Amino acid sequence: MKMILRWFPYGDDSVTLSQIRQIPGVTGVAACLPKIPVGETWPVEELRALTQTVRRAGLEMEVIESVNIHEDIKKGLPTRDRYIQNYIDTLGNLHAVGVKCLCYNFMPVMDWARSDLAAPLPDGSAAMSYRHEVVEQMHPESIGRAMAGKARGYSLPGWEPERLSAMAEDISFYQNFTQEQYWANMKYFLDAVIPAAEKADVRMAIHPDDPPWPLFGLPKVITDAERIRTFLRLNDSPYNGLTFCTGSLGARRDNDLPAMIREFAGRGRIHFAHLRNIRFSGERDFDECAHPSACGNLDMYEIIRALQASEFDGYIRPDHGRMIWGEIARPGYGLYDRALGATYLLGLWEAVEKTVSRG
Repeated sequence: MKMILRWFPYGDDSVTLSQIRQIPGVTGVAACLPKIPVGETWPVEELRALTQTVRRAGLEMEVIESVNIHEDIKKGLPTRDRYIQNYIDTLGNLHAVGVKCLCYNFMPVMDWARSDLAAPLPDGSAAMSYRHEVVEQMHPESIGRAMAGKARGYSLPGWEPERLSAMAEDISFYQNFTQEQYWANMKYFLDAVIPAAEKADVRMAIHPDDPPWPLFGLPKVITDAERIRTFLRLNDSPYNGLTFCTGSLGARRDNDLPAMIREFAGRGRIHFAHLRNIRFSGERDFDECAHPSACGNLDMYEIIRALQASEFDGYIRPDHGRMIWGEIARPGYGLYDRALGATYLLGLWEAVEKTVSRG
């Protein structure tokens, strides 16, 4: 297992690589190239420069997040083959710089949704929050503008300005789109891309829908164990796997996270884990919170125990953190709370490991 942090280049992050290097046990970062338009090939020169920057800081860059899939691929339009070829070319370029894992999503239109990016918590911190009725009453463009207003000047992956202008039209397109059509388009993409991933030795790790329930009439994909089984059956390659996000999947109260981990990691299909805790305030309402089990409704000890029991040897990162101690940062991606989360998760990992080894 390797503990890493997500990091955004080009000055689009308040956290520096030097600071990440000082967090005990953190060996690398999951990075991205947000300047590249969705659907275009990520240039190998840009990737090499990014890799060199990370390595000079004493860190690894074996994971990339957010090589986003063009909407034409999800819709199954005739133009999809050009964008799929660009994706295949990107996989080759990722291999050239030593990337081993690619986290992506196949969510239609929007990557994620929150009703508030800086909801005040009782302890005086602030965190991202979701209230289902509030989100349902808002138009997606309104959500985008509201979130941008609390983004503190940082970019919001999945809510880029160029995507906001097309959201209403895209949502309308999917209203008469069946789940079967969406699965078929996913299979088309996977069957084209997974052989290239195998050749490049880059494991594809799809991220769950966030939130994991219907929103704006859009198709839902990775929300529970049965849909994950359906997804994995689309392509049996071990390179077709998951980013197991406890915050996303855990938002559904009926998801048994340790059991899901044992099933899918036990089959070698979890390549990356995003570990965060949430606290429920309603059936479909939650606040993101500090990582320890006592702070939320997810049992992080049992989650770590399930990963170890499944011999998980991929990448873990502490997912979204709160804003604490007066920090001003990209929502969810400040330094202090994620550093606390990383050390807590590493402590749990060591404790479980030693307990098991000593019988």
